[in-house]
Amino acid sequence: MRPVRILIADDHAIIRRGLRALLAHEPGFEIVAEASNGREAVELAERELPHVAILDISMPVLNGLEAARQISSKLSEVQLVMLTVHADECYLLNALKAGARGYVLKGSAEFEIVEAVRAVSQGKAYFSPKVSRVLADEYVRYLEAKQVEDGYDLLTSRERQILQLLAEGQSNKDVANILDLSPTTVICHRQHIFQKLNFHSLADLILYAIRKGVIPSSRDVVV
Repeated sequence: MRPVRILIADDHAIIRRGLRALLAHEPGFEIVAEASNGREAVELAERELPHVAILDISMPVLNGLEAARQISSKLSEVQLVMLTVHADECYLLNALKAGARGYVLKGSAEFEIVEAVRAVSQGKAYFSPKVSRVLADEYVRYLEAKQVEDGYDLLTSRERQILQLLAEGQSNKDVANILDLSPTTVICHRQHIFQKLNFHSLADLILYAIRKGVIPSSRDVVV
């Protein structure tokens, strides 16, 4: 099998060196480029065509979120992992909208970045467990404060299946094949899910699934 080609982008040289040392020792991983700012990350991604780009959110010249948007729009085959100190919903939602499928907190256990790279390179996703816990706690407090019921209870069993598969990164066609449904039926169910839960984008759906624990966020994550 071909090695997973990785681009590392962080404005701190010591972090880049640490990530390189960690990932280079993993079988099947190859570091093909390093960038110290977002603009350089975009340029190197276009030149080196990595399978995975690890982007620090807070970088000079061009921040990681904007770099992610540009890479995602130009190179859809490049999978993005955001590396950050921020565990709150706003940053995660913006990362998802920018095209990221991995979100790892700085200071997390070393295995998390390794698992994130491995997961996204396989078309899956990875979210630091701490992020999931924070979002779940915030969501519970929100429901209690608003004294509202969780819209998840409004979904049928089929809609819950489709919600999970979509959050796991499956396309409408993939969901149709897995559940032995027509693509049109899947699209109809998806529209109902969005209406019942007031989703406006796939990023909203994924964020909701993380809050609810519908998709896992540990070594066994399959998104």
